[in-house]
Amino acid sequence: MKEQIWKIDTKTLRQIQDSLYEVCGIYLTDTRQTMIQNRINALMKESICKNIKSIDELISLVKTNQPIKQAFINSFTTNKTDLFREAYHFSDMLNRTLLPFLKTNNPIKILCSASSSGEEAYSIATTCLYAKNIYKSNSNIKIIATDIDTNMLEFAKKGVYIFDPRLNKMPDWVDVEQYFDITKRMSNGVLQLKAKNSIKNMITFQQLNLFSKTYPFNSNDFNIIFCRNVLIYFKPKDQESVLAKLYNTLKIGGTLYLGHSEDILSLSSYFDRLGNKTFIKNSESLLSVM
Repeated sequence: MKEQIWKIDTKTLRQIQDSLYEVCGIYLTDTRQTMIQNRINALMKESICKNIKSIDELISLVKTNQPIKQAFINSFTTNKTDLFREAYHFSDMLNRTLLPFLKTNNPIKILCSASSSGEEAYSIATTCLYAKNIYKSNSNIKIIATDIDTNMLEFAKKGVYIFDPRLNKMPDWVDVEQYFDITKRMSNGVLQLKAKNSIKNMITFQQLNLFSKTYPFNSNDFNIIFCRNVLIYFKPKDQESVLAKLYNTLKIGGTLYLGHSEDILSLSSYFDRLGNKTFIKNSESLLSVM
């Protein structure tokens, strides 16, 4: 039986774009039509969509059926990440951000937003555990790792990754076997790694839609927030809304890390720039969120 190809015309493209923006804030321009076409065709092949007869029906169900809505969101998330991606942030966190807390043995709470398949969260945990050891600290460190994609959250909880040293390089201070079990050795030095409980137990994975009007966190809740390489998928006004909500959950003196192509936008007066896409909250003000 020939596989059905779902063709997307201009009207249908607009419906998909509008629905995606409405449910999670992701904004895809018309230039992404081929990608949208491919993602929709992949989604319509999934078992959850086997009885859906048209894209119009799919769009209608996205508004009323939670499992279909989640599958629709999952199909459009981008999940490019690596262990110690943008490694300068982890060196910065090790040498400057963590030190004041670790010296006093104060508890540390970290938000890793848009954590995707989890490599960033495990990189943060590895950095924290290493820092605790070298500074001889008893600080209790808790990492909340969030993502909107439920498939990615389930994958991340397992903590199992393929690491190719030809493509990625861990910082020199990382002794891989101290933090990960090597469960398989493949050709060309490629390894299958599984996070040890010493770092897994520091992390709690939970779902969060950054586009939501409110977040399930308290004001001044976090010492450190990672929000890297996700704002680029939002419109500028929505980027500012996300930043304002994250700002409100960050303690004064806390650190915000953004992705290499992202910036603090209109919130610049509420932060001091510490380093490369690294910002320190300098105000106790709570920002209103549109």
